[in-house]
Amino acid sequence: MKVLCLGAHPDDPETGMGGTLRRYALAGDSVTVLYLTGGEAGIADCPPDEARRIRTSEAEAACRILGVSPRWFAQVDGDTLLNRQEYERMHEVFREEGPDVVFTHWPQDSHRDHRVCAALALDAWMAVCGPDVPLYHYEVMRGTQTFCWQPTDWVDTSDVLEAKRAASFAHVSQKIAEVYDEDHGVMERLRGLENGTRSAEGFLRQHPGASGRLPV
Repeated sequence: MKVLCLGAHPDDPETGMGGTLRRYALAGDSVTVLYLTGGEAGIADCPPDEARRIRTSEAEAACRILGVSPRWFAQVDGDTLLNRQEYERMHEVFREEGPDVVFTHWPQDSHRDHRVCAALALDAWMAVCGPDVPLYHYEVMRGTQTFCWQPTDWVDTSDVLEAKRAASFAHVSQKIAEVYDEDHGVMERLRGLENGTRSAEGFLRQHPGASGRLPV
């Protein structure tokens, strides 16, 4: 399969669904992570160009750990755009990627960049993908960024936690290792309890595709 995961910033896909991405890669699927921005606003007191250099390098290292391919949409962190030109650019990405399954942010996330990413993905999915292509939303920092969200599907990540954490910790500038257990780790355990496994990632189904279930 061809898997396309969209994230607004470097580290969003890794912390939100890095375990699932790793499972796809281990299964031999072709996985592309499309980053909407380069994280230009994500390092305090750091010029945007330097922040982009640092954060894109971290994302590329994280993708190597997960066994997936990074791709950049080249919008700017904190100044994302939603207009006809950007919609059409995203349509072209979807045509080039030809995904069999799509993942993106939840459209009601608190971060504007997340909402822009979700809107662009939804529009491209509707314009380019057929009804057999499932679309799912993943959560990021539940309770502080992702609200009004409840999973419909779960993926057991018990056997891929080491890779997910290593990919997340590759984003050294974000200091994820310092807060992981109290934040993303709690989410993993909560979704695991719901799924009856040690750890899991949850997804909210926008469209189930032909099979009616998450294809992983």
